[in-house]
Amino acid sequence: MTTPGRTASQAGDLIRQFNHDTISTGTDWRFPPHAYDAIGNLAYTIRMLPQALEQTLHPIERTHQEGRVAIDGGRNPQQAVNELRAATAEAVHYARLLSAAVDRMHSAASPMGLDTRGLPEFEDDLR
Repeated sequence: MTTPGRTASQAGDLIRQFNHDTISTGTDWRFPPHAYDAIGNLAYTIRMLPQALEQTLHPIERTHQEGRVAIDGGRNPQQAVNELRAATAEAVHYARLLSAAVDRMHSAASPMGLDTRGLPEFEDDLR
């Protein structure tokens, strides 16, 4: 059964795999268009982070409204929930800033290509 926690774990695993895949260059990771595609897909992923972060509060908010949040050490549940709300708002803010920055990366990479003149492996493409 898929759970939100498991889905988030899988997303992390995929980013880790991306990091491994991009350590060195290969036939699918050599030229500016390869980076452009990857940046675009990362931008898409990052654009969804604010909503994902905000929605992590839903189970806590529901449980808190029912008066059922228990805090280790006997701390005040209201204080703990308020701290979580503030931390979430900060994370959402920074995720939006990150999203805007990665969108700018994508735009900056957009006009970049490969000058194939004089490269033997591309000579057939010029005929």
